[in-house]
Amino acid sequence: MNNNLKIPSFDELMQPAINALVSLGGSGSIAEIYEEVLELEGFSDEVTTVLHNPEKSSQTAVSYRLAWARTYLKKAGYLDNSARGVWALTDKTKKDSVDVPEEALEWREQVHQILIEQMSPDGFERLTQRLLRESGFVHVKVTGRTGDGGIDGRGIARVNGLMSFHVAFQCKKYKGAVSASEIRDFRGATVGRADRGLFITTGSFTKFAIEEANRDGASPIDLVDGDQLVSKLKELSLGVKTEMIEEVTVDSEWFIRL
Repeated sequence: MNNNLKIPSFDELMQPAINALVSLGGSGSIAEIYEEVLELEGFSDEVTTVLHNPEKSSQTAVSYRLAWARTYLKKAGYLDNSARGVWALTDKTKKDSVDVPEEALEWREQVHQILIEQMSPDGFERLTQRLLRESGFVHVKVTGRTGDGGIDGRGIARVNGLMSFHVAFQCKKYKGAVSASEIRDFRGATVGRADRGLFITTGSFTKFAIEEANRDGASPIDLVDGDQLVSKLKELSLGVKTEMIEEVTVDSEWFIRL
């Protein structure tokens, strides 16, 4: 899998979900909505075949995040669904635009603020170490030494228990965008010292930085930007807890009609 693929987040899939239902005539099954979103958005096969959790299910990452998009849209009153799994637009739905519910973005902004403004550089390095361990890396060490060419630590990535790669990582607590020159400098530091490089930032990467990371003939550098980092923290429940609240309502008219 190419770790630099841009998989849309759940909030980025809210408007496509609305557009799909409009295209379907105002209602549709989960499968119909999913297929319509893929067609309307024109996602590549690379994006649509990425699995959310390969070890536990065959559900794609897009399908998983689209499910969360429907959940938040329902909570905000834009969608409704029946017990038979049919989702429909509500009267509140705006066909031209849908505002992302405030509560859907609030936690992401809060995590970004903590990572960038409140965590110390050492704390961010330890967070990266924990993140990699929780993701299956072993022998993860933070070097914490200056003059190490931008390498903040090393670890071994295990693949299905059969293969392993020595990975050097750099973690950058940063608000802006990482440039191509920073990727080149980091790659130069990893040559002869690791099989792959991993660059994690709380910020983003410029277009040229992404191109440099994937340049033909050069050792690969995997990139994790701030949005991907926050999503991964949520997925692994590292400082971010997800609670599913059950809502029970009583339909008094249903009883009276009996």
